[in-house]
Amino acid sequence: MTTIEALLARCTFPQPGTPVACAVSGGADSSALLVLAVHAGLSVTAVHIDHGLRPTSSSEAAIVAGTAARFGAMFQSHVVDVAAGPNQEARARAARYNALPSAVMTGHTADDQAETMLINLLRGAGAAGLAAMRPGMDRPILALRRSDTEQLCTELDITVVHDESNSDSRFVRNRVRHELLPLMNTISQRDLVPILTRQADLWRDDHDYLAGLAESVDPTDAKALSASPLPLARRVVRRWLTDQHPPDAASVERVLAVARGEVEACEIAGGRRVQRTQQRLRLVGPIIRQQNS
Repeated sequence: MTTIEALLARCTFPQPGTPVACAVSGGADSSALLVLAVHAGLSVTAVHIDHGLRPTSSSEAAIVAGTAARFGAMFQSHVVDVAAGPNQEARARAARYNALPSAVMTGHTADDQAETMLINLLRGAGAAGLAAMRPGMDRPILALRRSDTEQLCTELDITVVHDESNSDSRFVRNRVRHELLPLMNTISQRDLVPILTRQADLWRDDHDYLAGLAESVDPTDAKALSASPLPLARRVVRRWLTDQHPPDAASVERVLAVARGEVEACEIAGGRRVQRTQQRLRLVGPIIRQQNS
């Protein structure tokens, strides 16, 4: 069995002949994604995004175009404008995904999955965050390791783009990758990526089960909500109050206090208010406050 055949056996690509877009930065992971997608018999378009953040960014598109041509994939390139300033990593990611097709495949690996889980843990995430990225056809190489993609690129003599920002310690993911995970490996005396990805799978199962149960509970029924097991009640409230972002833990607990009749009403983020009337919860807001003259 060749290296490509062995790697494809661990991937989740769709049926041969399916037209797909692959986000290809030119790094080892995305380049391996491109090659494996082609060998899986897909009709591949490599999509490269130039953020304009590095002096070499324009030449990287040419490298990706060359790789795509070599393996028989089509190629597209888009330039996005990301201004300097705070949260540049997050803004660059948002700009990239806005420019990419909606059903694009990405080259995230098991190492990325472990890093994402740890980052979400540091942010205080619940089960959904600790589940990290959901496996599927949009992340077809999520079971591969970074060492697998690097080995494939070496064997096939693929020119790989080296993004110096991946070593910039200003970014949380880089510190997790280069400092936290290696330290954890040293302390535990083993490679923790398989363990962390397995834990993410377990958290995802728990999350999906509770999410299914939460759909059967009416969040406005104070009696039903207060009678539900606490983990389920929290999930019901969080689902009810989530708009662009989920509510914080303190807001969820305040709403549950209203459901139990401990208080008549409470305020939550966004100037909204939850109040109880005749065993029903009602979401009101945003609240407009009068300013003192």
